[in-house]
Amino acid sequence: MEIIRGLSKIVGKKQVITSSWRKKVYSTGWRYGSGEAIAVVTPTNLPEIWKIINFCVKADLIIIMQAANTGLTGGSTPNGKNYDRPIVIINTLKVDQIHLIDSGRQIVGFAGSTLIGLEESLMTFNREPHSVIGSSCIGASIVGGVCNNSGGALIRRGPAYTELSLYAKLDNDGKLILINELGIDLGNSPIEILENLQNKNYSNDDIKFPDKLCSDNEYMSRVRDIDASSPARFNSDKRRLYGASGCAGKIAVFAVRLDTYPVPKRKKVFYIGSNNDNSFGKIRRHILSKFNHLPISGEYMHKDCYDITKEYCKDTFVMIDRMGSNFIPKLFEIKRRVDFFCEKVKFLPSNFSDKLMHVLSRFLPNHLPKRMEEFREKYDHYWIIEMTDEGIEEANSYFDKFFKNNEGAFFECNMEESKKALLHRFVAGGAVGRLHAVKNKNYGEMMSMDIALPRNEKNWFEKLPAEIDKLIEVKLYYGHLFCHVLHQNYILKKGVDPDLLKNKILKFYDEKGAEYPAEHNVGHEYKAKPSLINFYKKLDPINVFNPGIGRTSKQKNWK
Repeated sequence: MEIIRGLSKIVGKKQVITSSWRKKVYSTGWRYGSGEAIAVVTPTNLPEIWKIINFCVKADLIIIMQAANTGLTGGSTPNGKNYDRPIVIINTLKVDQIHLIDSGRQIVGFAGSTLIGLEESLMTFNREPHSVIGSSCIGASIVGGVCNNSGGALIRRGPAYTELSLYAKLDNDGKLILINELGIDLGNSPIEILENLQNKNYSNDDIKFPDKLCSDNEYMSRVRDIDASSPARFNSDKRRLYGASGCAGKIAVFAVRLDTYPVPKRKKVFYIGSNNDNSFGKIRRHILSKFNHLPISGEYMHKDCYDITKEYCKDTFVMIDRMGSNFIPKLFEIKRRVDFFCEKVKFLPSNFSDKLMHVLSRFLPNHLPKRMEEFREKYDHYWIIEMTDEGIEEANSYFDKFFKNNEGAFFECNMEESKKALLHRFVAGGAVGRLHAVKNKNYGEMMSMDIALPRNEKNWFEKLPAEIDKLIEVKLYYGHLFCHVLHQNYILKKGVDPDLLKNKILKFYDEKGAEYPAEHNVGHEYKAKPSLINFYKKLDPINVFNPGIGRTSKQKNWK
């Protein structure tokens, strides 16, 4: 096939994947969506990416840029079959360089660089990345986070955002152009620019510091505005759509430039329990409006989510605890390959790896600390609040006074409790999927919601109307309570139409003034709002990159 030969000339035959079985790892979303691609290309440097894109544009092909493919809404894979042109997936994970500039105060992350790699790179400078919670444990990419408005769990830093990036796009005439807004003088022609960046062929004098942002510098003040009627952060927020930021793969991003942050001298995790969700609402409003020192993060879990996570995500918890987060991307890759292979073997059950790991995990001892388990017996709601430096004493004094007059309790975690409390909250993201995979014969469809509530909303804990609630078998609640971003995962009763139910739930949240999705991007699961569609069309007027995202047109020229 001429297309395969052309791609192979650029990167070599080994870097062009055409077998159906091997392509499936790249063409199937981590949780949602799948489709067909004629090839998956795995370039090893920036100039190769440019040459591949150039070739695809001339051959009238659809281009889907992909890094770790850990998104939850299918935004980095094809979805369905109703495309009007063949698809090529460009997986950039091998292009993973990270350049530290300005003594580590900023970084330049290449297309395939990961948060795990960034954390390691910054250790010698005693600094931290823009995001260190959650998806970093499954190998999420730096560029993917920027493209998808990801993050925001870290209250002082907000979602991944930058106005300095290097990317390729098509102009209105269909010509491929390279936009260098990285703030580094790298030359003139596309190949010269990309080769100089790839080889770090630039000096400190070439690095400029324009009046542009490399992070969301307004986020703390937005979170503190507890009486605002709009959410603190959400995917289609027009104030944070710029170039690579929020692009959702509608351009080909080669590199982004981001701020880093100093590591605090001291950290302390407070574990809070209550049977009254209003108590958490009072604490949230007081801390955001009165504290001199904001927390690092505040991670919420409901009792049911705690229980399901404890039982069905024990193996993931133990592997991260024992082997570290570096092992997790490889684990997920192995798991997916095993499942794809098992689909071919008729006598093996579906979701074989999930079922096997769940059975094996039952032989492991209880992995959660005693005091967390004691709180589980007493309370329905749990909040893990992490403070630093002077904020530790401020929080300790406040919690001590608050719980003398209000229902509930708290304790200061030791190092082991801190690590395990945060890890238990992180692995909760996989709980609904594992439960559904293991017991799928008992249930209907699985559905996940990513909701940003208005900052002034006091009734934050979901209480669905009875006509909706009766259609749901399992509800798992967790989220980032300070910024009012909540993840509501459901398993429906058998026979319930997930699309109809989702529309009813979204209407319920529309009436509350909520926005969605909050941090996972629209992918192919949510319908993009007009502000987002206009942004996509401006970036990609020919509709070559990742068409169909946000349930928009998959046709050339947006027909």
